[in-house]
Amino acid sequence: MESPCVRKCTLNEEDMCLGCGRELNEITAWTSYSEKQRAEIIKDCVQRIALFGTQTTLKELVKKGV
Repeated sequence: MESPCVRKCTLNEEDMCLGCGRELNEITAWTSYSEKQRAEIIKDCVQRIALFGTQTTLKELVKKGV
């Protein structure tokens, strides 16, 4: 599964990327996760983006095929 990175990398005070919604530890460990783990993280990212109103739109993640 491709990384959900949308090249808008900026971390907030909770170390959550305002671009893709991943937490710093999820970004740095992305390549070590299984496909199942990545799918769960992406679900969490979508929820975080919706909750925190980050710069990324759900449309951008869908466009990436996430």
